Amino acid sequence: MNNPGKALVAVITVLLLLAGCSSKTKVESDLSIKGAPDWVNEGTQMLNDKDGRLFHGVGQAPAMGDESLQISTADERARAEVARVLSSFLKVASKDYTAAASRGGEQANEQSVSRQIDNLTQVNLTGAKIIGHWRDKKTQTIHSIAELDMKRMKDTVEQLQEMSPGLRDFLTKESDTIFDRLAGEKK
Repeated sequence: MNNPGKALVAVITVLLLLAGCSSKTKVESDLSIKGAPDWVNEGTQMLNDKDGRLFHGVGQAPAMGDESLQISTADERARAEVARVLSSFLKVASKDYTAAASRGGEQANEQSVSRQIDNLTQVNLTGAKIIGHWRDKKTQTIHSIAELDMKRMKDTVEQLQEMSPGLRDFLTKESDTIFDRLAGEKK
């Protein structure tokens, strides 16, 4: 390669491939805010670590002149991010359930399943807790992180009376597998 630009691209490509093959899970970030906690730069994600299978949502709010309002805005945005990730997870789970039920000879009413999944998302949001805040001293933006763990979601599923027993059993048994599959796709 006589072209220095092509050589640089080749080196960067090799480094990216090597980084992708490393054994440590690394979450990509495009924020790169200096001095910020990792969760700020990593953003909203599904995470499987020593603390369990977790849905993390990160929200932020710019300076507003009212710190209490700014914090509650960042908190609500973080919970909304948890809801978004949980909703995506549950949509995949409902498709898997519908497919499994049809293979087993059962009929799963997709509209009913969808309604039950939406209800489950709303009920679980009450279990999403704010676990941290960080203020960017340069911009005065407040970042919040909300967390919902899979165990809490499964406990909620088991207590919902209006959920069909088939869907309830499926979510109780298959949630971890679906979570691991989806979290693995994001690596």
